[in-house]
Amino acid sequence: MTALKNDRFLRALLKQPVDVTPVWMMRQAGRYLPEYRASRAQAGDFMSLCMNPEFACEVTLQPLDRYPQLDAAILFSDILTIPDAMGQGLYFETGEGPRFKKVVSTLADIEALPIPDPHKDLGYVMDAVSTIRHELNGRVPLIGFSGSPWTLATYMVEGGSSKDFRKTKAMLYDNPQAMHLLLDKLAQSVTSYLNGQIQAGAQAVQIFDTWGGNLSAAAYQEFSLAYMKKIVSGLIREHDGRKVPVILFTKNGGLWLESIAEAGADALGLDWTCDIGNARARVGDKVALQGNMDPTVLYAKPEAIRTEVGRILASYGKGNGHVFNLGHGITPEVDPEHAGAFLRAVHELSAQYHE
Repeated sequence: MTALKNDRFLRALLKQPVDVTPVWMMRQAGRYLPEYRASRAQAGDFMSLCMNPEFACEVTLQPLDRYPQLDAAILFSDILTIPDAMGQGLYFETGEGPRFKKVVSTLADIEALPIPDPHKDLGYVMDAVSTIRHELNGRVPLIGFSGSPWTLATYMVEGGSSKDFRKTKAMLYDNPQAMHLLLDKLAQSVTSYLNGQIQAGAQAVQIFDTWGGNLSAAAYQEFSLAYMKKIVSGLIREHDGRKVPVILFTKNGGLWLESIAEAGADALGLDWTCDIGNARARVGDKVALQGNMDPTVLYAKPEAIRTEVGRILASYGKGNGHVFNLGHGITPEVDPEHAGAFLRAVHELSAQYHE
């Protein structure tokens, strides 16, 4: 494989020295970019983008071509590829988000679910990873990802997105045996899926626990974090002559940072409700931290964006182990020029913290 020209993202995740704080954005390939919207129109729909390795590569690279400050690329895909490969029948309703043709509601439904083979059942994702890695030609590292078992389970039980997770939480409390079986199958699936991505060329991986923060403290430990720990322990951690860092991101997980830091990952993603300096004091040297500007700051003028970037950098302080990111994904209405101002500010203002 081609040598990396810019490895500061990987170095920061491993708490090694860097010249400036590396930065990337969750959902950096997406609807805020006119070039993405053009590619999606050409592909026909979202799933056609995801399932065509050439289109997935094209939209993965678009933000890098526009913003030379980006220190990482992230695979263009969707967290719901695994449930789709389990036979749930993923589709997207305009204005309503993802939906499934089948839902999981009984122990028998769960027992019938297969564990997908990443190369046979999700080969289009592996092909996308290898295509993107080849086209990057060492510009920046490539991040692979998956949803967490709990987050995937919510979509499978609810049949789509949910405001109250009524069906999922009812199963958790009424039939914990069924929920644990579902989560165990998903943990096995995520582990093999991420290992497949690593073998295909992903140089770091992130687990998105989007809905873990909607659980009680006790339920989070038992039904979300325990399964992410299981995945982390089963991941390939060195490939292609380099360590493969793992990032865990639980949205609204700030209450549990200490226990997440013990899960075995290299870095924790923080949403914007945490103060990053306080988070650093709580987890110490155990892990790197990624985050955590409120994505809505990007609606503000560039001067205000720059001020907020400076505040977060100052809160983290001097030293290594910080990857700058948003506290969640960039939203479709953001002006691409504002995103550029954000990325430039991170590099321009962070050098003083790495002397």
